[in-house]
Amino acid sequence: MYKSIPRYLLFKYLRFDKDQPFIMLSKILAFLGVSIGLCVLLVAMAIMNGFDKEFERKLFTMNYPITILPRFGANVDDKLLQELRSKFPNLLFSPYITTQVIARNDLKLEGGMLFGVNFEDEKKINEVVAQALEDKKLDNFDILIGKGLKDEFGLDYNEKITLIFSNLNASGFSLIPKVKRFDVVADFSSGLLAYDKAYMYTDVKALAKILSYPQGSYDGVHVYSNKPFEDIKQIEAFLGARYASIGWWEQNGNFFAALALEKRALFIVLMLIILVASLNIVSSLLMIVMNRRSEIALLLSLGASKLEIKKTFFSLGFLIGGGGIVAGVILAAIALWILGNFDIISLPSDVYGMSKLPLELSFVDFCTTIFGAIMIVSLSSYYPAKKATQVDILDTLRNE
Repeated sequence: MYKSIPRYLLFKYLRFDKDQPFIMLSKILAFLGVSIGLCVLLVAMAIMNGFDKEFERKLFTMNYPITILPRFGANVDDKLLQELRSKFPNLLFSPYITTQVIARNDLKLEGGMLFGVNFEDEKKINEVVAQALEDKKLDNFDILIGKGLKDEFGLDYNEKITLIFSNLNASGFSLIPKVKRFDVVADFSSGLLAYDKAYMYTDVKALAKILSYPQGSYDGVHVYSNKPFEDIKQIEAFLGARYASIGWWEQNGNFFAALALEKRALFIVLMLIILVASLNIVSSLLMIVMNRRSEIALLLSLGASKLEIKKTFFSLGFLIGGGGIVAGVILAAIALWILGNFDIISLPSDVYGMSKLPLELSFVDFCTTIFGAIMIVSLSSYYPAKKATQVDILDTLRNE
C-alpha cells in the first residue's frame, strides 16, 4: 500500500485535466523550458571551451611550455644546454637568440621579433615551424616569416626583406642602426595574426654574427614538455636562483583569466534560463495542489502519510524536470553533432585564427551543468511538495 499510493497519484496527476487545461500547458512549458535551456547551456559551454582549448593550443605552440632565462649575470651556453639534456632526457630543448627589429619593404614598416634558432631543434618543439619547413632548409641569412607579414608586404619566395636592428653602430659623429637583408625562403601560419605579423626566424649562427654574440652563447632556452606544471619545478630546483623558468601560462595569465571569467558569467546567465523554466514546475504543481485539496485531505484522513503525499508531488515535479534534463542532453548531443559535422557556422580566419567553429565539451563542464540543473529542479519540486502536506484536513473537508 505504501508504494501504490504515490505511484497511483503520480500517473493520475500527469494525465490531462479537462477542467484545468492550463495545468497541462504549464507542465509542457516547464518541460520545454528546462530541455531547451539545458541544450543551449551545453552547446554554449562546448563552444566556449572549444575556443579556450584552441587559443591555448596556439599560445602553447608559439610561447613554448617552458622558457629558461638567465639572471644575475648567468650565461646560457652550450655547456648549460648539455647539462640540461643529460639531466632531463625526456624533455626537448631549443636554444635561441632574440632581438627586436623593424621590417621594411619599400615604404612599409612593421615592428617584430627576430629569433635565431637551430632549426633542427626548433622543429622538434614547434609544430608551426615544422610544418612551414617540411621540405625546406634554411641556413646563413635565410629567413622564415609569418604569412601575415608576407601578405602585407606582398613578398614572394626568394625575395629580399630588409631588417633594421635595434643595436647601433658608431659611424663618424653619429650612431646608425644595423641593417641586413634576408632571403624569404618560407612562411608560417600560426592561426594568430599577432604572431604571423611579428615573429620571424633565422639561423642562430647568422643572427649571432650580426649581434656580435660569442660562439655558443644564447639569450635563453625554449623547452618542450608534456607536463610543464611538474617539470618546471624540477628545472627550477636543478638550475637554482641564477636562472628563471617561465611557463607559458605565466606569459598569458591575464588572457586566460579573462576567458575563465567570461565562461563563468556565461554559465550563470544561461543557468538562469533553467531557473526561470523551473518556475513553471512550481506553478503547475501548486495549481494541482490547490485543485486537489479535497483529495489530499481525504487521503490524509484515510491514513495516507504526509511523506507519501510529499513523495508524490516531489516525484511529479522531478519527473517533469528530469525529463526535460534528459531531453536537453539529447538535443545538445544532436546540435553538437550537426555543428561539428556540417559547416553551418563559418568564422573569419583572419579574426579568430580558425575557420571552423571549435567544439569541446569537457566532462567537468557537463557534470557541473547537469548537477546544477538537477539541484534547480529538485528545489522547484520540493516547495510544492511541502505545501501539499500542509493542507488543513478539517477545514478542507468541512468546506466540501
